[in-house]
Amino acid sequence: MTNYQNYINGEWKSSEKEITISSPIDGEVLGTIPAMTQEEVDVAMEKARKALPAWRALSAVERASYLHRVADILERDQEKIGEILAKEVAKGIKAAIGEVVRTADLIRYAAEEGIRIHGQVMEGGGFEAASKKKLAMVRREPMGVVLAIAPFNYPVNLSASKIAPALIGGNVVLFKPPTQGSISGLLLAQAFAESGLPAGVFNTITGRGSEIGDYIIEHKEVNFINFTGSTPIGERIGKLAGMRPIMLELGGKDAALVLEDADLEHAAKQIVGGAYSYSGQRCTAIKRVLVMESVADKLASLIQAEVEKLTVGHPFDNADITPVIDHHSADFIWGLIEDAKAKGATALTPLKREGNLIWPALFDHVTLDMDLAWEEPFGPVLPIIRITSEEEGIAICNQSEFGLQSSVFTNDFPKAFEIAEKLEVGTVHINNKTQRGPDNFPFLGVKGSGAGVQGIRYSIEAMTQVKSIVFDIK
Repeated sequence: MTNYQNYINGEWKSSEKEITISSPIDGEVLGTIPAMTQEEVDVAMEKARKALPAWRALSAVERASYLHRVADILERDQEKIGEILAKEVAKGIKAAIGEVVRTADLIRYAAEEGIRIHGQVMEGGGFEAASKKKLAMVRREPMGVVLAIAPFNYPVNLSASKIAPALIGGNVVLFKPPTQGSISGLLLAQAFAESGLPAGVFNTITGRGSEIGDYIIEHKEVNFINFTGSTPIGERIGKLAGMRPIMLELGGKDAALVLEDADLEHAAKQIVGGAYSYSGQRCTAIKRVLVMESVADKLASLIQAEVEKLTVGHPFDNADITPVIDHHSADFIWGLIEDAKAKGATALTPLKREGNLIWPALFDHVTLDMDLAWEEPFGPVLPIIRITSEEEGIAICNQSEFGLQSSVFTNDFPKAFEIAEKLEVGTVHINNKTQRGPDNFPFLGVKGSGAGVQGIRYSIEAMTQVKSIVFDIK
């Protein structure tokens, strides 16, 4: 068993207390991580602050060279990191290794994009005349100390999507990986350490939420908070952050709206891929299908046939459906399944559970009084809700507390764009499943699904601030 350490000011540090990390697959103990105290957090914050002036003084090209080295190291170590990631969060081994490779690509892109982000020069004067009495030099400067908090489901990729844009923008980073997923996050940290980053520019924090959770959010040294996780925690972060800028990527209840003229075979394949990938443990997973009544029977049959093709089992066998992250999550998912069944929904698949392994569940005739119609399951269960008009489908979508993404399946593209304009979400996919990527596209949620715009360039801009220096020219 490995006792993992935190990377603080260029050194690997242990703590007096530890947290044991076990695999959700079979309970195998994978190692321990430090349970930092508030005093240890203070040290990490102090070292980050001291490293900021020298790091921000470097050119973007100099900062980019470090990120390119990180990407090369991740690509070299993709199998080692991927194996731990698969064990730690029960992700298929192929997908786990793919996450590491995708992360290397993301970091390289961030390095190059950061070089291309620059300020501007503006001329102007009073509005009453086209004068040129003033000249403004508009620059982008780092926020300062960025706190990056990542989720369990993509503990490498969604960590790097915060860290790399922050660093290329001239910020220093305090990185808190998810507790379940922290070993993967610390392996990512090893790549940053090996790259030769100056001491204090990149630091890690692990510990118990009850001890340091609120403390790091409220810490006076933090200038920007970048968080991915649940909506309740995101809302708490928003309250604790006060006037400081934040970026939040939160929950979703992404809908697939299927119209009468849709290619139903294509829609069924996309819906199943979007709903059940990584056992549905994705904020962008399709979490409900809204289908016109006239084609509902056929679509339900096609989706059922696709679900029956899914394999269930072990991540190292690359099964489609693997154990969810813990028993608490499994209990919540199973509660939604039981509620739907009790209220009269039609189960189109066997309802089966062994521990935190839940077989893919598909329900037809789900009604709006069922919890499954509104709650985010974060698991392998999908409800089909029948509608009688496009307007009804749009209304159901917009009644959700969430507003992350939606899909619209139709061959009438003017109608698709008309519907897209009416949906209260950050992204609408036409004839495709809901999904995060590509990583350079804008990614955002509205309402309870988040605050701020991600995507590599957008993240760099969010974690830098504008300064205007104005000259009078006479």
